[in-house]
Amino acid sequence: MPLVGKTWARRGETPVLTSWPKLSAISAVTSNPHVYLKLFPRQTIRADQVVIFLKHLLRHIPNRVIILWDRIATHRAKKVWNFIRHHRTRLTVYYFPPYAPELNPDEGLWNHLKWHQLKGFCPTDLSALQREIRCGIQRIRNRPNLIKAFFKETPLFFSYLSMYLCRNQ
Repeated sequence: MPLVGKTWARRGETPVLTSWPKLSAISAVTSNPHVYLKLFPRQTIRADQVVIFLKHLLRHIPNRVIILWDRIATHRAKKVWNFIRHHRTRLTVYYFPPYAPELNPDEGLWNHLKWHQLKGFCPTDLSALQREIRCGIQRIRNRPNLIKAFFKETPLFFSYLSMYLCRNQ
């Protein structure tokens, strides 16, 4: 059964939810351990935003980058694949099986961010939400053992994968 957070509505009165501007995020967790994040206010994650994020990763990670992705349409878009092909000396992509969030360490990051770092946070506006997400990510970055735990919680042997990759670069 999913957990439901508490509200401050009076007993017997259904809380009224107001519409918020959209805030989309894309992130990556690395086994070295580090977290990368890009926020896109008022945008949906599409091929252009994925390419922007891949450029962000290539700018910040000097070595070869192996990406483990789910199979959403934006990850398989032609524009994304053209970018990956153009940077094939540095980028390699593998896909998770269809709908397998339990294999994805990035899911652990977002679960921790939502249920621990942002729990009970009620932003006044979009910029307050962005600030708190960035602060939460920074607190996670300062805890390398927590980032490693995102990998350990998956049934995959990421430690063996990262050891293999480090030896063969």
